[in-house]
Amino acid sequence: MDALYTAVATANGREGRAVSSDGHIDLPLAFPPALGGNGQGTNPEQLFAAGYAACFASAMGAIGRQEKIDVKDASVTAEVSIGKDTDGGFGLSVIMRVELPDHLQGAAGDDLLAKTHAYCPYSKATKGNIPVELVIE
Repeated sequence: MDALYTAVATANGREGRAVSSDGHIDLPLAFPPALGGNGQGTNPEQLFAAGYAACFASAMGAIGRQEKIDVKDASVTAEVSIGKDTDGGFGLSVIMRVELPDHLQGAAGDDLLAKTHAYCPYSKATKGNIPVELVIE
């Protein structure tokens, strides 16, 4: 792969800060209350959810342009869950909730999401690594 852009960020743990090299991201990090924290900052799962939702929506726009499909009224919500996995560590799972306009309900929407999931860089990165469920709403 020839990199077109490289994002750089530094963090010092779940109870610290995350800072991007350009300064656009400078966030306090904290465990969410569900994991015993005070919730006074963002967490890696929220950051991953935001990135995945944005990437998936952009990928859907690219597929829409290729296929001559109007997707301007579509939106994507990523739900990223963390939990114990079978080896005693932690694992992630994702539900991608995609709101589609009426003209993309049914088979047209299913086809669009399948093509988007195959095209999206985040989907490619997670393929075979974590479960990702696609839900049309």
